[in-house]
Amino acid sequence: MELLQTPDFWIGLLKIIWINIILSGDNAVVIALAARSLPPAQQKKAVLFGSGAAVALRIGLTVVAVRLLEISFLQIVGGALLLYIGVQLLSEQDGGEGEAKHHGSLMSAVRTILIADLVMSLDNVIAVAAAAKGSMLLLVLGLAISIPLVVFGSTLMIRLMERYPFIVTLGAALIGWVGGETMVSDTAVAELVHGQPWLHQVTPVLTAALVMGLGRWRQYRFRSAE
Repeated sequence: MELLQTPDFWIGLLKIIWINIILSGDNAVVIALAARSLPPAQQKKAVLFGSGAAVALRIGLTVVAVRLLEISFLQIVGGALLLYIGVQLLSEQDGGEGEAKHHGSLMSAVRTILIADLVMSLDNVIAVAAAAKGSMLLLVLGLAISIPLVVFGSTLMIRLMERYPFIVTLGAALIGWVGGETMVSDTAVAELVHGQPWLHQVTPVLTAALVMGLGRWRQYRFRSAE
């Protein structure tokens, strides 16, 4: 209990909470995109389960994140997986009056949330671990406190997506952007990116455009087949 009375503990806790607020924006978008096609009661469950499991996943990842980031091609595969998720989520957008709103399932939504968060959290948890300075108590408390922040952000995004459908497209583009950033951060292409620094700026733009283009194309195909 003496640890709780030290200024360093509370400063570290505030740092972790603030880092999670900054880094959880894209996670809230993914959760909202994955849960928006569910009935309202299941939306709440998907947000709660997805947010809680994602935070638990981050705690576990903190132990191995640095080593995982050193594995060649892992981030390229992870980034490509994010692009696939972005296309899938965008292509599921209902066309007009929400007729396809209840076609999703709770388990598939939670699975999508976990897979996306796994990829996006690999580099994020390093910042959290650095702020915790080896204190597991700080790490767990900071991440646990961030759960309601992610839940609130996800719930707000779902409401905004229902009212302003174009936000779904922006959310999918964000996932594509993060996927591109993840791919060019891989150790396998480190020398290439170092020699061609413009790749770091151009690749996320291209992958965001790719997700939007493929997602819209899949939407068109689904509507034509009906």
